[in-house]
Amino acid sequence: MLGTRVLAQGVIPVIDFNNFFLSFQDGYFRSIEVQPILDFKAGDELVAYRDTRGNLRLYDGAARKDITNLNVQYQVSDHLLGYMIGPTLNMWDDGELSTLTYFARNFLVKDSIIVFEDTRFNTINAYWQDSSYMLSTLMRDLDMPVATGENLLVFKDNGNMYKVFWNGEIYEIDVWNNQQNVSFHVGTDILCFNDPTTQTFAVFDKGAFYDIEQLPMVRYKAGRGFVVYEDNGGDLWYYKDGENFQLSNFGTDSWDVKDDIVVWTESSYFFAYCDGKKTEISNFKPLDYKIKNDVLAYRNILGGVNAFVGGEAHELTNMPDSNYEIYGSRVLVSLFNNSFIVLENGVQHTN
Repeated sequence: MLGTRVLAQGVIPVIDFNNFFLSFQDGYFRSIEVQPILDFKAGDELVAYRDTRGNLRLYDGAARKDITNLNVQYQVSDHLLGYMIGPTLNMWDDGELSTLTYFARNFLVKDSIIVFEDTRFNTINAYWQDSSYMLSTLMRDLDMPVATGENLLVFKDNGNMYKVFWNGEIYEIDVWNNQQNVSFHVGTDILCFNDPTTQTFAVFDKGAFYDIEQLPMVRYKAGRGFVVYEDNGGDLWYYKDGENFQLSNFGTDSWDVKDDIVVWTESSYFFAYCDGKKTEISNFKPLDYKIKNDVLAYRNILGGVNAFVGGEAHELTNMPDSNYEIYGSRVLVSLFNNSFIVLENGVQHTN
């Protein structure tokens, strides 16, 4: 479960005008529940929900599974479900249910990792790739990790030693006191930070640390195997696999990074960089947008929804105030009349 997990067909959950709970698969919407549900949380490969009686259920695109009929807190990522019944933390991974601890407090579910506090031994723990790891036993009150990405995290031990957990191993960073404010940004297989000791801009990249700039950077974010950062001159840079290059030198108005995509604006023009290509998306800055995997969906100038998928632009609707979500490489648009548009493999489907 590293940064390159193959996506299954997955789910696209919706609630239609009859209050039926559906998922779009194989070109049409199929029923999950015909009774109203209380709520749902979905990732690329699964959706967990509480039915009308409060039972927690899960649908993975193939079958519906009963998880528990007890009151729960639950979180979902693209691949994992974590849920607490009182202090007991349980999980679902690839069809298997298991218990992580009977003494949990806080927990966090990401794409390939579940992080949790165990109050019995006062430890911070992580579940990753079918195994549970004890990261640190604390003599003070428990704290969740400093920063958590999709498959790695940063945490502090008793001596304020910052450490990285990645690929089942722990790597030491440095010891800093609480007055030395260190801000980490964590993605998939990579993280970045300004090092207060050396005053350099550093990355942890697949098991090794590198100084990629000799001065601290103004802003920085990590994606899936790459880092984007803004220097003191306002220029935007891209780092991946030991090499960096300039994305923009026009003084970006704003920029963002998630998963495989970088977006930014230059003089109101909206650009994206993905798979080695820079593309002008629009000649205006969208009011809102969403990024997931290699998909960008955004509000067009009429208030409708457009999408950029696989290097292709798609106009999905010009109806204003339509809601939209991304599941895997597919885009779901919910219209005001409880009808839906799904963009899949370049084809638009409607119910």
